[in-house]
Amino acid sequence: MAGYEDLIGREDINDLEAILSVANTDTTEIVRAVRDNADAIFTWDYEKGARPALEKLYEKAKTSQWNGETDLDWSIEVDLESVVVNNFAQNAAPGGAGFADFEVAGTPFETWTDQQWLDLGVESNKWMLSQFMHGEQGALICTAKIVETVPWIDAKYYAATQVMDEARHVEVFAKYLDTKLDGYYPINTHLGLLLEDIVNDSRWDMTYLGMQIMVEGLALAAFGFMHMMTTEPLLKQLLRYVMSDEARHVAFGVISLKEYYEGLTDAEIFERQQFAFEAAVRMRDRFMQQEVWERMGVPVKEAIEAVMLTPTRQMFQMMLFSKIVPNCKKLGLLDRNDAWLRRRFEELGVIQFEDWVDTGSEYENFALTDEELAPAS
Repeated sequence: MAGYEDLIGREDINDLEAILSVANTDTTEIVRAVRDNADAIFTWDYEKGARPALEKLYEKAKTSQWNGETDLDWSIEVDLESVVVNNFAQNAAPGGAGFADFEVAGTPFETWTDQQWLDLGVESNKWMLSQFMHGEQGALICTAKIVETVPWIDAKYYAATQVMDEARHVEVFAKYLDTKLDGYYPINTHLGLLLEDIVNDSRWDMTYLGMQIMVEGLALAAFGFMHMMTTEPLLKQLLRYVMSDEARHVAFGVISLKEYYEGLTDAEIFERQQFAFEAAVRMRDRFMQQEVWERMGVPVKEAIEAVMLTPTRQMFQMMLFSKIVPNCKKLGLLDRNDAWLRRRFEELGVIQFEDWVDTGSEYENFALTDEELAPAS
């Protein structure tokens, strides 16, 4: 595993000290300016339906809009401590750690009380939802950029519907965090750096690859995992609605890039493969939730080694790539250039998902039913 210094800033993808050395140094900033190097592309070809798969997606988006204020039942009271207890009970999480194979002996958690485990569950939930919210704002910015930069009118039409979707997602996550969980964590530095890289790149397809395939693909898997695990009814409903949109968003990337990548040279594809790998590593690193361990007063490196690197936690992190890997295969990224990206995904331990269904083929399975679209009131 040599030669990664230029891509990810370290030679070993599992170098924990190097991962933790990248810290968010300004957690109090309200506004962050990131240079957008792209040209705004106008097209005078207004032929709607030139790309039937994108037209179908656009028509689906127009009939699938929902209102976060009226379609979600905000009257539900959320007692997060009770939710954590119920989640632990339902998912058989001994000791509150959330990992059946977690041994506390010899770790910083050896003398923890039940209340400390409960606090960890509360903080972990707040942290996870906070990063979802920040990621959704990244998607809002990037999809607005796609409207600006993609040369096809059908893609501009669909991307415009996604801008509305992403605004709604930011809105509902922010409202949930502010009104039900009393606030949120700052953006994780690895997520922030990835979002900056995506916005910085001048090529429209890199915005698609970074956001629609990588960030949104991981988010769709993570939302599905949390939706399955949580016992909190408002959050379960919120995640269900967001997932119905996210599946279309990832499909938008798969449908658009498959056509475009078929015409790229090996050298151009190699740049995309490297970008996908870098994005995958950054997203894996972000889920170590350093900020939670700091807030809990636990030595961060020791906490991650004890908890985050257990087999169960590693399995969770691998499952986050269950949408990304088959979508990269659908785009032809795995095996070009002597299977470069395939070998990188093997090193990350996620290649086993390559034959799972791609999101371009399954997005309609996530669609909301008429009953679900009925207002909560």
